[in-house]
Amino acid sequence: MRVMFKNSKKVTILVLAGTAVAFFLFSFIILPVFASPRVYENIGKVVATSTVPTITTASTTPPVTHIKPPKAVKSIYMTQCIAGSKTLRARLVKMAQDTEINAIVINIKDETGKISIKTDNPLFKEGYATAGCRAPDMKEFVAELHRNNIYAIARIAVFQDPDLVKKHPGWAVKRASDGAVWRDRKGIAWLEVKATPVWDYVAALAKESEKIGFDEINFDYIRFPSDGNMRDIAYTYYKPAEETKANAVKDFFKGIHDRTKDLGIPVSVDLFGMASTNYDDLGIGQVLENALPYFDYVTLMVYPSHYPAGYNGYKNPATVPYEIVKYNMDAAVKRAIAASSTPSKIRPWIQDFNLGATYDAPMIRAQIKATYDAGLTSWMSWDPKNIYTTGGYLKN
Repeated sequence: MRVMFKNSKKVTILVLAGTAVAFFLFSFIILPVFASPRVYENIGKVVATSTVPTITTASTTPPVTHIKPPKAVKSIYMTQCIAGSKTLRARLVKMAQDTEINAIVINIKDETGKISIKTDNPLFKEGYATAGCRAPDMKEFVAELHRNNIYAIARIAVFQDPDLVKKHPGWAVKRASDGAVWRDRKGIAWLEVKATPVWDYVAALAKESEKIGFDEINFDYIRFPSDGNMRDIAYTYYKPAEETKANAVKDFFKGIHDRTKDLGIPVSVDLFGMASTNYDDLGIGQVLENALPYFDYVTLMVYPSHYPAGYNGYKNPATVPYEIVKYNMDAAVKRAIAASSTPSKIRPWIQDFNLGATYDAPMIRAQIKATYDAGLTSWMSWDPKNIYTTGGYLKN
């Protein structure tokens, strides 16, 4: 702070008494330095006044609030690595400010099992990513999203969680041959779908996410494992002689609904895209009709590149994004209506990454048009690198 005097050029330096000097130094030099925003940035806000700023303590911090779901959710995905960097995440916030994007899905627990937020709950002390990708200021970041009218969705990967397997191997899928932890072809360990301690764990994490301001909880990786030696697999909680995989996953749907229904915010689930057209459980327990009663939104991963050659007569489905998304969304809408549910619950995850074809702006728009032509309004765009296609999203 500077102290200004009128006609300062004409004022000579006065020799003040010791008490007056001390009072002057304390009041106008020492106190303002210690009361600056930089020194007190973790205590509260500095309120501008005509004299010395006053400090608002943390006890007066406004309570966490939530944004209602936009009528049409238009979302992009953000990794916890990006969320943990103020510089990198600013790029995606700017994209939302400049385009039709009005929501961002952010990892709270990704497929590694590491947790990006720091909470007071001892359950997550060891899961917090003390090294690597984390976002210790996630609460402040969510508040920033809200100031920009951006809907914040917390993504929690459930049963692919090698980190939790290490801590609780009893919850993991086992090898039938020797009882050791089973791993898929990539060497990844999986948790059991019927392991209720896992249900409690992810439900508690959902509550922590709501407490810091997230507007929706999105559960992913709700399925049995595949792509491994399925002949050498055994379960502790799941009883294959007594129930199907579809019923086991349905039990989780109901269990997580019961554990999160009092959160006061929407809860959504991700399913494979082919769950919209296949009436079996895809070998992993996912059936669209089983999810609809228990979630506010069901998001189908209809990435065209993820469909096999020859699907619906297309040699390379990745090259026909409109046709793949339209066919699957039409089917999902019909099944939702037949199940006495509502198509408004259905959202597609669309593709914004190069696999099977180069995904340019027209390829992005083709998927969005297919969504609208199927009578739906919401969509979520996925790019694992978080580098979204310029021109793929309408400017404000």
